[in-house]
Order: sequence, then C-alpha cells, then structure tokens
Amino acid sequence: MRRTIFTAFMAFVFLAASAQEASEYIVKTRGAKKKALTEQFAEGDAAGAAAEEEESAKDFISANFKFYSLCDWQEGMRFMVLPEKYDLVVKTFTDASTGKEVSSMPLKYKIMVYQGHDEGADGHARVHFNCPENGRSYYYEIPNGTFDDYCYAKTGVPTLAYLGDVDIAREKLMGKTMYTKTQHFRVDTDYDSDGFQEVIVDKNKEVKVVAVGVGTRSFPVKIIVEDQDGNEFFQNVAISKTNSGMRDEEFIMDNTKFLFGGSFELVDDIMAVNAYNYKTIIGRTVHTKIKTTMLNETTKQQQGIPRLAEYTVEEFTPHKADHLYTVKLKNTTLGTYFYKDIAFDGKHGDDESNQFGYIFAPGPGKEIQTTEESRKLIRAGQINPGFSEDEVMLAVGEPTSVVNGPQGIHTWTYNQGGGKQLIVDFDGTNTVTDVKVKTPAAKKTTNARRRTTSSSGARRSSSQSWQSRKGTPL
Repeated sequence: MRRTIFTAFMAFVFLAASAQEASEYIVKTRGAKKKALTEQFAEGDAAGAAAEEEESAKDFISANFKFYSLCDWQEGMRFMVLPEKYDLVVKTFTDASTGKEVSSMPLKYKIMVYQGHDEGADGHARVHFNCPENGRSYYYEIPNGTFDDYCYAKTGVPTLAYLGDVDIAREKLMGKTMYTKTQHFRVDTDYDSDGFQEVIVDKNKEVKVVAVGVGTRSFPVKIIVEDQDGNEFFQNVAISKTNSGMRDEEFIMDNTKFLFGGSFELVDDIMAVNAYNYKTIIGRTVHTKIKTTMLNETTKQQQGIPRLAEYTVEEFTPHKADHLYTVKLKNTTLGTYFYKDIAFDGKHGDDESNQFGYIFAPGPGKEIQTTEESRKLIRAGQINPGFSEDEVMLAVGEPTSVVNGPQGIHTWTYNQGGGKQLIVDFDGTNTVTDVKVKTPAAKKTTNARRRTTSSSGARRSSSQSWQSRKGTPL
C-alpha cells in the first residue's frame, strides 16, 4: 500500500514538473489580460511590407541553428503541440496504448519527445513520441508512402513546434540589443489564450530582448522585445525552419517578417566585426548610434556627426603602427565621403568610444528631406537662411552649444578653431533665419599703430568683428 502511495506521489511530482517546464515556454507581452481559456487561434498575418533578410542575419542563423529534416531527427528532440484550426478537424496523434486517434486540444501546450519511427503492422510508417506531462505514448501515422519517402519533405509532423530553436534563442538572444527591420509586430491581448493585436513600430528602432518563448508551429520562436520607451511587442519567427511546414519559397512578401532577419537585426552579432571578417560589411548601410566626429573629405575638416546619420561603408584601411583601421563612408544623402579611425574587437586599449560596433549600427538612419540646390551648398560647405536643422547638421554637424529663446527661437554656435565661431539662428519652425561668422579682430601691437589707426578714424570699439552672410562658407 505504501509503495503504491509513494509511486503515485512520485508520478504526480513528475507530471507537475513537466507541466511547469511546458509553461515556461509560454511568454506574453506586458499588459496581456488574464481570462478563461478560449478556443482562439491566431489568423495568418496578411499585412506587412516585405523586408529582405540580411546576410549577417543568415550568418547568425547558420552559426547557431541547424535545420533538421525529419530524416535527421534524433531521439530526445523536444516539441510542443500547438494546434491550429485545421488540426481540430484532422486529428494528428494516435494514443499508442489504445490505438485510437485523439483530439489535439487536450494535447495543446504539451511537450512531445521524439522516440524514433517504425513501420506498423498495416505497413504504414509511424513517428513515435512520449508526453512526459501525462506519461503516455503517441504516434503520428504517415498518410502515404514509406518513412524515407516522406521524411525529406518540409511538411514534417503537424502541430509540433520545435523547442530546440526556442532553447538556443533563449541562450543567444536574451538581453541582446537588436534593431527592428519591419514595422509590423504584435502585442498579446489575452494571457490565457492566443489573442493578439497588431501594432506599427518604426523601422530601425533599437529594442532589447526581454523574453523568448514558443510561438506557433510554422514560426516556433516567440521573441518579445522592449523599446527605449518601455513598450513591449513580439514577433513569432522561424529560425532553423525545423518542422516549420513551410517551404523556403513561401517566406516572401508578407511572410518575410516571420524570418528572424525579416524582423530583427542583431547588433551584437552583426557589428562584432574583426580583422578577419570586416570585409563582409563593405557596401552595407549603417548609421551612427552616438554623436561622433569624422573627417569630411570635401571641407578637409573634422565635423561633428549627429546620431542616426546614414552612410554606406566603402572600404577599410588598416594602420601599420597600431590596431586601428580607417573606415571610408559615403553619406547616402550628399554622396560625399567621410573618414573615421576605428578599432575592432576591443583592440587598441579598453576605450569603447572608438569601437566600430559602439559608433555604428546596421541599417538606414534618419530620413532627411532636402533639395538638390541645398545639397550643392552643403557639399560646398555652406549654410543658407531657409535651411532646416537637418540640413545644417549635414553641413556642419552637432553644434558646440545651443541657446534657447522665447517662442521656439534658438541659436546654434559652432567653435571652429582660432577663436572663430559660426552662429546659426533659427525661428520657431526650426528654420534658419540668419548665419553669422564671428572672428577675432587684429591685435593692437604698437603705439604708432594705435595712433595711425586713431588718426585714420578706424579705431575699433570692440575686440571682435561681426560678419553677417548669406551662404556663409564654413
């Protein structure tokens, strides 16, 4: 009797642990409401603009996530039952002990462990599983042909989401910084069901991974991210595509965002370039994550560069005397070239401010509206009244100081060396109203010089002279 009670108790503990393990894969965005479980199933996402999967994202995928065709499945591989509407009509699994087909609903969110395959007495191939949560064995009967004929197809076993990808994604992505590559994401509306609503998010928005769980059979990895304003949203993505049930050619148009590289770009992975692979980012578009300085090829001057300035990486030139590289970048708006000395992989001391991945992020920057006439002036190093703040930034970068006045009027001051200052006045609509250059006056050196100046009536009343110009050269 005692043995029976002990055995029953241990079975209960095992089942409870299995249920808790399964629940750890169910993650929700902040704000999802708890309510009774309902038979809600997410419809396929029909909205969204296609985003091309980045080559660097493919590198991250190929390095960490392996595709397993059914032929390559190994005993012990773990899946979760995630039925869709179709699976409620066509039953997927058969209870091995009774030989009867079972509904997918009681198995929803239960983990299935692959136990190999064989040929049944009736000649049909069967794929076997064990469910640790209820201790029962199940099999999926292949509808037609032999196991070898079936296993190479991408269809796999219906309802099953591969948990191997989820586990690896948790290890590799939790806490990582990424950038959004599409505008279309989701937020959970129900805590106890699959309800969600779509949200629109800016492209190239910096986000941090706060949770990774199970998504759907087709897109098994649910990645929840948080932006810098504290907003959470998620995307379900296919990573290795193991048992996804979708062919590669189906991940196009609206479905592109359900690939990892269609929704996210991993900064830590992509920008972790070094002396061995820096050539892989030549030709790619990047933008500045921080304010920095770069040499303007046209003006031959160091220029303060604002955040979100967009460039194309042209080339890298290694230095002979140190670990630095000079990167040549092309401004995508102006077509002009800039140069910056950078380091890779923590070399050249511990100063991260010169690290390529600290300064630059992948993808487009801020879209700037300008005209060809304005661009000609900016390329020549000139600012005109009527310029926007963005156009001034393109011309001379970040100001040294900013003074704000009433009704949105403000002034940017640029220290240009040798006591020279560029003064740019803006009205309340962020439009340039005046440009002045402040330069030091010539110093009075001798009494004779002072007398000559005085007698000629050219005595200066100030040690400074002001010039107000239109199209002021920088």
